[in-house]
Amino acid sequence: MLTKRIIPCLDIKNGRTVKGVNFVGLRDAGDPVELAKKYADEGADELVFLDISATLEGRNTTLEMVFKVAEQVNIPFTVGGGISSIDDVDRLLKFGADKISINSSAIKRPELINELSNKFGSQCIVVAIDAKQIEGNWRVHLAGGSIVTDLDLFDWAKEAEQRGAGEILFTSMNNDGTKDGFANDALAKLSEELNIPIIASGGAGSIQHFVDAFNIGKSDAALAASVFHFKEIAIQDLKKELKKNNIEVRL
Repeated sequence: MLTKRIIPCLDIKNGRTVKGVNFVGLRDAGDPVELAKKYADEGADELVFLDISATLEGRNTTLEMVFKVAEQVNIPFTVGGGISSIDDVDRLLKFGADKISINSSAIKRPELINELSNKFGSQCIVVAIDAKQIEGNWRVHLAGGSIVTDLDLFDWAKEAEQRGAGEILFTSMNNDGTKDGFANDALAKLSEELNIPIIASGGAGSIQHFVDAFNIGKSDAALAASVFHFKEIAIQDLKKELKKNNIEVRL
């Protein structure tokens, strides 16, 4: 049985880690390099680093910051934000990223998934999807959740898989930052319909929420930010509790 992964997420803006609720109201959560090292030392399985304003500001992810984080960690490290070409990915991998995450750029030009997967291998390509449930339908959003599209979450996730995505990182905008739990119904449907790993994101507030994301949502990994940044849940405590619930994790 594959072990389930716990992934702290560093949302970066202006060189600092930030966290909000429902994608707005950002507050400072600390230095990304220090946090990355702390999480690696505490037993996180992977890290995700998202330069959340890169797409909106029309620029690439900060390479210097990626390099500094990569120097400090010995676990897989995914980077996203403003990535739209083979050259962007090439540069990030050279600076220490293990995987890259694409979101808006893939929606605008889906062939990008094929190109990156063919060049670097699907294991390197994470397609991040920010979606919000509107009148019963999960609608995909782009540009940091600021623009709604006509795309359906499940249709887009399936297309991303067919084009070569190695993983789907699904963030429920309804649940993001609320600490009310993950969108387990949507996660379970994604897990059922796809053959690639699904990373749950948005809504972690308690250890039970992680248990539910794995047992009910059938996720392969669970990503969280504020509960780790603000020391509400310790990674080792979380993993021990998951183990008690018969969820396989790396201790």
